[in-house]
Amino acid sequence: METVQTALWVVMLLVALAILFDFMNGFHDAANSIATVVSTGVLKPAQAVLFAAFFNCVAIFVFHSLTVAATVGKGIVQPGIVDVHVVFGALVGAITWNVITWYYGIPSSSSHALIGGIVGSVIAKAGAGALVAAGILKAVAFIFISPLLGFTLGSLMMVAVAWIFRRVRPSKVDKWFRRLQLVSAGAYSLGHGGNDAQKTIGIIWLLLISTGYASASDAAPPTWTIVSCYVAIGLGTMFGGWRIVKTMGQKITKLKPVGGFCAETGGALTLFLATTLGIPVSTTHTITGAIVGVGSTQRASAVRWGVAGNIIWAWILTIPASAFVAAIAYWVSLQLF
Repeated sequence: METVQTALWVVMLLVALAILFDFMNGFHDAANSIATVVSTGVLKPAQAVLFAAFFNCVAIFVFHSLTVAATVGKGIVQPGIVDVHVVFGALVGAITWNVITWYYGIPSSSSHALIGGIVGSVIAKAGAGALVAAGILKAVAFIFISPLLGFTLGSLMMVAVAWIFRRVRPSKVDKWFRRLQLVSAGAYSLGHGGNDAQKTIGIIWLLLISTGYASASDAAPPTWTIVSCYVAIGLGTMFGGWRIVKTMGQKITKLKPVGGFCAETGGALTLFLATTLGIPVSTTHTITGAIVGVGSTQRASAVRWGVAGNIIWAWILTIPASAFVAAIAYWVSLQLF
């Protein structure tokens, strides 16, 4: 009886840790949702975080199919490998990398930190053969595809808007797009909540399956898992990641409302597509690619390529760095419980 109670406490602790990661995910990635709308002056920072948090939570009613959660919960690791030690290592690895990049104001990917954490922890336990290659490759491929798609859609939209409104006074265009940017920012925050909350739902689902509190044949995890993850990411966004807002909204390129609208819309379309396909992507990668795409349509020098280069290095390091920390955390967990 005591052993059962201890196991239950461990599961509850890990669920709490996963929800903390989700909160930090929203906190860390809040800048992705609000940076453009703040830097263009359409919304004040306090207004923007409440606006984004609202749409993060509303996403629960839009993305009914938990395709991303299913990928994380069932499509990355071979059945029977995951246990509480693997989940502990994965979460500690992801949280540690999030804290480091938040502290230094680097827009890294919470999604890929979690993927890296799972990879490092599983390898520490059972070797690389325990991973599902197709799931890993799909997530890694979108490290490159999502920013490229964001870049392409953002730049194409900017060119199209410039051509459509070529005979309209700039002041009038600015006035219209100040209103339209509220729509694009809302859509982006919706996509952010839909894709990112599901990653944490997936890791909790993985934990519940591995400990017998859920079945691998279940079509969806328990409802409380879904609700708590969407609420957590919304609360995280409300508290915001102000260190990263400046990098995303001002250091890469200067944006006007029309540019903010094009970047957010291009990013939102990318997130909606990825979520529909069940691919856990980085909102950071997506919006950065879109912002760079918008800036590059003006002139190449409008983009601060040195800042963008530093961000790319953070992307490259995210999975191996979080995997390394996760492997160490896995061994530590064996000594703790």
